[in-house]
Amino acid sequence: MADSLNNKKTVQESFDLSDRVAVITGGAGLLGRKHAEAVLECGGTPVLIDINTELSRTTAETLSKEYGRPCIGLAIDITQPDQVEAACQELTGQFGRIDILINNAANNPKMENHDGDGFTRLEQFPMELWNADLAVGLTGAFLCSRTFGAVMADAGKGVILNISSDLGLIGPDQRLYRRDGIDEASQTVKPVTYSVVKSGLIGLTRYLATYWADKGVRANAITPGGVYTNQDDAFVQRLSNLIPMGRMADQDEYKAAIAFLISDASSYMTGSVLTIDGGRTCW
Repeated sequence: MADSLNNKKTVQESFDLSDRVAVITGGAGLLGRKHAEAVLECGGTPVLIDINTELSRTTAETLSKEYGRPCIGLAIDITQPDQVEAACQELTGQFGRIDILINNAANNPKMENHDGDGFTRLEQFPMELWNADLAVGLTGAFLCSRTFGAVMADAGKGVILNISSDLGLIGPDQRLYRRDGIDEASQTVKPVTYSVVKSGLIGLTRYLATYWADKGVRANAITPGGVYTNQDDAFVQRLSNLIPMGRMADQDEYKAAIAFLISDASSYMTGSVLTIDGGRTCW
């Protein structure tokens, strides 16, 4: 307790990520980029891991120029253990440390791109899609946590943040995706894998939090609501009607929460789930 008091930081200092290296899976996607911005704005170095080689590189280059700080892009398949291990060895060789892991990667098909084909319905959901979605969203998170988390545990400190969803807490309201003039069997629905993956990440969070608690590694999850990205007006209105605040999230509204969860500002927080959904799960 005395050491804790002697090392007391100001609130501003507790958010400082100077010299810290943050690995972000799915780093070239919309939210992955926003997570990286949060890291950069707090003085850290983000590493964008993405299967898209060109996008990971160009996104990292763009962010590096914009913030005047290093941002690394690595193209790997997080479902492949050897590639995850190789990336870990490359990063520890380059930086000598890994401080933060944000498990953000997930397959998330755009519902508006499937009008009347019924491809997502449970009764005919393809086995290959089930396997692919779980491989990225859960197996990838497991492999990255196991590999990068072990480095943190050896160092005696680190943070793992799993990006879940409000649909990790509640079932999807399939009425949001209904289209007029389409028979029931062909209506598009949010796929089962999305709920399973996002719920599974919460379970993984609690496991990791207790497994490495004595090694100084904290693990938490965030359950964000839907982000507005110019979706169809009718869909936005239907979803907004389910949210007490009456709107979807802005693209930048999770950055401060990410900074809190991956920094010393949340130093006494582990195994927790932070819900930021405009109040949707209250109803």
